[in-house]
Amino acid sequence: MPPKAKITRDMVIAAAFEVARKTGAEHINARTVSKKLNCSTQPVMYHFATIEELKKAAYKKTDEYHAQYLMSIPETQKDVMLGIGLNYIRFAVEEPHLFRFLFQSGYVAENNLPEMTDSPELVPVISAMREEMDMTMEQTKEIFITLAMFVHGYASIIANNSFEYDEKLITTHLKRVYTGAVLAMREETK
Repeated sequence: MPPKAKITRDMVIAAAFEVARKTGAEHINARTVSKKLNCSTQPVMYHFATIEELKKAAYKKTDEYHAQYLMSIPETQKDVMLGIGLNYIRFAVEEPHLFRFLFQSGYVAENNLPEMTDSPELVPVISAMREEMDMTMEQTKEIFITLAMFVHGYASIIANNSFEYDEKLITTHLKRVYTGAVLAMREETK
């Protein structure tokens, strides 16, 4: 009889991520994760003393996945800021369970948007914005906060099935907000 495959911590986290992705983070438990892994609940509980601990690990994996998703901007997209904003909203459309896990479940580590702008996952986003706008890091972070409030509102409405995704309309609105935020920042620093 061949030895049973060893279930690793990373395998458990990946399975929990998939549960969150398919049915929502509220369905992460030892039974659903072990079913995904085709094993008993013992390996799940071996690697994680509590389900809360497992959810936090799955949240971290989801956050990393989201950061990569945001930066996957098509080469044809000339405006990096618009690409990031549209990707944020597309994420809510394509991955509504993960969006709700990240932003509406209470697992976010930061207490406010200024703290979030300093998180390691946002470094590539903020850096790309800074390079495109040719502004200081502090100015870029202020503009990011303005845009984040708008984009997050749009994405939340869509993720909660209250609004249909219309890329042309959203693009128009994003361009207006971005242009306004940049002009306001330049006006303030004259």
